[in-house]
Amino acid sequence: MTRTHIRRVSALALALCLGGVSAQGATTVRLGYFPNLTHAPALSGLERGTFQKALGSKVKLDARSFVSGTTLTEAFAAGQIDLAYIGPGPAINAATRGMPLQIIAGASEAGAVLIARGDSAIRSYADLAGKRVAVPSLGNTQDISLRHILKEEGLKLQTDGGNVVVTPVAPADIAAAFAGKRVDATLVPEPWGALLQAQGHRMIGNEKTVWRGGRYPTTLLIVNTRFAQANPTLVANFLKAHADAVAYLGRSPAAARTLINAQLDRLTGQKVDVRALQRAMTRTRFTTALDLKALTEYAALNVEAGYARNVPDLRSFVNLGFKR
Repeated sequence: MTRTHIRRVSALALALCLGGVSAQGATTVRLGYFPNLTHAPALSGLERGTFQKALGSKVKLDARSFVSGTTLTEAFAAGQIDLAYIGPGPAINAATRGMPLQIIAGASEAGAVLIARGDSAIRSYADLAGKRVAVPSLGNTQDISLRHILKEEGLKLQTDGGNVVVTPVAPADIAAAFAGKRVDATLVPEPWGALLQAQGHRMIGNEKTVWRGGRYPTTLLIVNTRFAQANPTLVANFLKAHADAVAYLGRSPAAARTLINAQLDRLTGQKVDVRALQRAMTRTRFTTALDLKALTEYAALNVEAGYARNVPDLRSFVNLGFKR
């Protein structure tokens, strides 16, 4: 996230805190999410209609997809989003800068892989020296993970005197970026990694080698604090539907792949090969659980990447008290 984005988000957050539209007695719940497999609980809940059913006939569900955590947090700060599926990087950054949010559940773990262009000479993380590597957005979860990988390999970004260039590219656009040789590799969430593999590109790091043996949060469910205080029953009901969506993904994987593909096609104009989607799902865990230790360790990576000055006490941002 650039300094301009940081200032913009902070200003919007302040404006929201000082006097936004009251969330009391909400008749609309505005949901944000990404068109990725790592957001499959959102895709499942939307496609099956379980979110709307849980909210009731008097409350409208207004769901919006975003391509990056940066744009989603800007919308969240502006008071345009009440609940959101988002990566830990943007969530922690937003919370530590004063945005009124609470982390209320986990959604997915792992589900990110590093893919090199098929015609490149990249065979390992060390070979990223001198290369252009894409991430969904600067300051997002994959960006922070990539910067940690580079540090572990003794590599530096061009902006820090090294020769690795990190550039933002929407996951659905990576195939075109590879075809045009605009980037050499990407750390990308599923199913886009599996789709790139199916197109002949090479996996350099799987979900387990990215970080922490694959036991790391990739997507969280957050809520606007003011909205939650004013509408605790709506939030609790949504959490029940979220838990149902996660359970469905584990209970009916074949049916889940069909509905996920339908959502991805609708949102991005791309259908994912069924075998590629199946492969992607084996690299992604869906869970409502929230590992506070892993989240705190991730916050330390956030500091290491230069996006925060210190590791906050995340317990002040985590609220697992809503009944499900």
